[in-house]
Amino acid sequence: MTDPAPASAPASAPARDALRAAAARIDAATPAGRDRAVDALRALAILGVVLGHWLVTALVADGGALRAASPLRDMSWLAPVSWAFQTLAVFFLVGGHVATRGYASARARGETYGHWLAARLSRLFRPVLAVLGLWAVTAALLLLSGAEFGTVRTLVKLALSPMWFLLVFAALTAATPLLTRLSPLWPLVVVLHVDLLRFGFGGPSWLGWVNVAAGWLVPFTLGAAWTRGELDRRRAGLLLLAGGTAATAALVAWAGYPASMVGVPGAPVSNLDPPTLAAVAFGLAQCGLALLLRDPLRRAMRRPRAWAAVAVVNLSAMTIFLWHQTALMATTAGTLLLGRLPGLHTRPDDLHWVAARIAWLPLFALVLAGCWAAFRSCERGHGHGRPRRSSRIVRAHRPASTTRTAGARHV
Repeated sequence: MTDPAPASAPASAPARDALRAAAARIDAATPAGRDRAVDALRALAILGVVLGHWLVTALVADGGALRAASPLRDMSWLAPVSWAFQTLAVFFLVGGHVATRGYASARARGETYGHWLAARLSRLFRPVLAVLGLWAVTAALLLLSGAEFGTVRTLVKLALSPMWFLLVFAALTAATPLLTRLSPLWPLVVVLHVDLLRFGFGGPSWLGWVNVAAGWLVPFTLGAAWTRGELDRRRAGLLLLAGGTAATAALVAWAGYPASMVGVPGAPVSNLDPPTLAAVAFGLAQCGLALLLRDPLRRAMRRPRAWAAVAVVNLSAMTIFLWHQTALMATTAGTLLLGRLPGLHTRPDDLHWVAARIAWLPLFALVLAGCWAAFRSCERGHGHGRPRRSSRIVRAHRPASTTRTAGARHV
């Protein structure tokens, strides 16, 4: 008599089969002309930002209050963490490519600029209302319950910090018709001169805010150059990667720029708020690496399960981006009754905190999954009686005579 199979086998095999079948359906429903590397890069950029924030954002319990801190302040040698997870330049690169390509497709179909822009911005800002509404109510309840104003301000500021990105991204998207032929060198020159005036000649600090537009214009217009076919050759990616890396190293080593590519509480200069020349040079290196990864990603995305994971992230990109800080703070504040837990409420000043924070990441992800389940309908735009719109990433099966796969658009 043969031994019976382990009890877990019958339960796990159907689950694996179901996941495999779901991935196969998503793969089959994807338009054949879609460049899956674009979606893979966008998913990597979003997940990089989320993990980066979860690793370097700390809320320290100080009596009955919470104050913001960062492990990068006391452990500056952790700066490479910010190099790996500060991936906003890649998002703007992909955004510029998708916007300019989408606008060209809209014009070819005879679609007006206003209709095209409204469709793009609605996808960006639909999820924002839910975040603002929840935090308006939360802030009011916390203040009425006697929470310190400083704590509430810290929580709200961190929760709403992703909003600045959406405002800049929306402004650049709205300016797409003016940017389709703009060379990335022009905004790069603006960033260079602004930093020269600020740091070299003692100019006013408010000049730095010019770089909020100019700094992110650099990768956005690189995306437009990608659409024009100017970055198709491998040499373009190599030049951007090598040149951006060398420039960043020189600026950090000899020009006094911080090594961290994110802001550090208490630091006199932030590379990101507003963007500096070092952050833009670093972004060029990231964009070069992203361009070099296109072919490997296209090959990897031929695997149905890998593509299904990327498609799911893209379908909920704004929900994930907007709610990840809320997931962090809900976990931190919700566990305060248990005492000062390492990696959540303690000062981030040693490797014990780093190890504890890494151990908390699965719980952050679980809470974020709950936020995603509750608010994903806001992004997909089929709540409150509105009909559900079909995705442009994956489409329902149609008869071959009515299905068009050529020239698939990116979202």
